[in-house]
Amino acid sequence: MRLIPRLLLSLLALLPLALSAAPAATDLQEGRDYERIAQPGPFQPLDGKIEVVEVFGYTCSHCAHFEPQLVAWVAKLPKDVRFTPVPAAFGGPWDAWATAYYAADQLGVAKRSHGAVFKALHEDRSLPMQNVSADELATFYKQYGVNEAAYVAALKSEAVQAKVSAARDFARRTRIPGTPSLVINGQFLVKGNSAEEQLRIASALIAQARSGKAR
Repeated sequence: MRLIPRLLLSLLALLPLALSAAPAATDLQEGRDYERIAQPGPFQPLDGKIEVVEVFGYTCSHCAHFEPQLVAWVAKLPKDVRFTPVPAAFGGPWDAWATAYYAADQLGVAKRSHGAVFKALHEDRSLPMQNVSADELATFYKQYGVNEAAYVAALKSEAVQAKVSAARDFARRTRIPGTPSLVINGQFLVKGNSAEEQLRIASALIAQARSGKAR
C-alpha cells in the first residue's frame, strides 16, 4: 500500500519538469526566444496554414545533427502547419547544394533522399562538401530511380534556378544569421541555444499563431 503514495509523489515531483519542457506562448520573450523579422512575409502564400520554414545547408554539420530531431518533431505537427525546407543559398558551395536539393525536388525525390544526403556528406564521406559535380550528384540520385540525364537537365533548368533565387531572397529578407534557422509565418526567427530549445520555442510560436496572438 505504501508504494502508491510514493509513486504519486514521484509523479508530482516530475510534473513541473514536464510542464517547463514546452513553454507556453505567453512565456515567450522577444529578443530572448525569437526575433521579429523587419520585412515579414511567408516563403509561400499561407492559404490558411501556419508556415514553418527551416533554412538549412547540406554541408552544415549543425543541420546534420539537427535533422533527426527535426524529422521527429515535424512528424507530430498538426494538419494546419506546413513545414517547408528551404536550402540556404549563401553563395559558393551553398548555392551548388541548394540547386542539388531543388533538382531532386523537381524530380520528386527530395523528401526520400534528404536525410541520405546529410549521411553521405557527414558520415560516409561519399559526396564532396565542395566542388561537387553534376555527374556525382546524378550518380547519387540514381539510387532513387532518377535518370542521370534528367537530373543533370534539372540542375540546369530555369525552374530550379528560379527556386534557388527565391530561397536566396527569402534568406536575405529575413536576415538568416546561419543554419539551421526556423522561421514561423515569415514573421518570427526562432532563437535558442540547442535543437531542443529551438523546437520548443517553435512549438510555442505555432500555438501563438494559431490563437491569433502573433501579430
